[in-house]
Amino acid sequence: MIPLTVHHRTAYRYRRPVELWPHRLMLCPRESRTLQVISCVVTVSPMAQVTWAHDVFGNAVATAAFQGACRDLVIDSVVELRLDATAWPVFPIAASAIVYPFRYSDDEWTDLGALTRRQYPDPSGRLAAWARAFVRGDRTDTLALLKDLGAGVSAAIRYQSREDEGAQSPTETLDRGWGSCRDYAVLFVEAARHLGFGARLVSGYLFNPDQRLQGSTDAGSTHAWGEVFVSGAGWISFDPTNRSVGGANLIPVAVARDIRQAAPVLGAYAGSSDALESLSVEVHVTMNAAASSPRSSEHPATAGAALFRADGSSA
Repeated sequence: MIPLTVHHRTAYRYRRPVELWPHRLMLCPRESRTLQVISCVVTVSPMAQVTWAHDVFGNAVATAAFQGACRDLVIDSVVELRLDATAWPVFPIAASAIVYPFRYSDDEWTDLGALTRRQYPDPSGRLAAWARAFVRGDRTDTLALLKDLGAGVSAAIRYQSREDEGAQSPTETLDRGWGSCRDYAVLFVEAARHLGFGARLVSGYLFNPDQRLQGSTDAGSTHAWGEVFVSGAGWISFDPTNRSVGGANLIPVAVARDIRQAAPVLGAYAGSSDALESLSVEVHVTMNAAASSPRSSEHPATAGAALFRADGSSA
């Protein structure tokens, strides 16, 4: 396992004091067989009451409740984890799903629910036609189809980072011919749904030690990609920005039906619309020299901070 530290700092400055409404924070990675969270410490300034819960997707969500007015808000998250995902893994796809089109079981279809439904209008059928062009015949290898779809997004769309919030619609991305990683992810997931797959958006971090991957100018950054459910194999990660399959270099924090549900920091304030003076986001993903040992359950949480331990409890 690769021992990593993720430091994510978000800072807001306001021109005049504002009253902060509760902020939703999604900063703690999702544990799995290939990702172990050692500790996740979230510090908020000004002082806030921080509580933890899990949403409908099983994401760890912190809610910070504030009192009084302030001119600065700083949310600082430090995560220690171990990552053991291999590049281009072999997936144990069920015999019934090896060839596309295939049929999910009744239980799978019921449980996937809204994750199979398209989220964006496609009145002219342009996106549907674009997605269908990757189907090579009446019987197509399922994994090959999804790999082609991910590579097709990268081939059709020029990568360009964007500072503004939100994601472009899939047809908007196709029309413009450029987009950020979240635009790539939305296009890929929506195209997969047009082909009948259950798919979801993922937000998290990209570990980029040699700086060869798209979407980061440093050793790490926030990132977005997609996952598709394939019977037998379960959820398979597809990063269309880098034409990769599997979880190597990917640190998932939140999965969602809609990209808007996976924002790392979401909140509002009471004040004039021009009160926000500046917003800065800094992310560093670094490899530790040696694996860290899990923190003691007696580790104190400081005022305005919350410690999320690997067992899912909060201090």
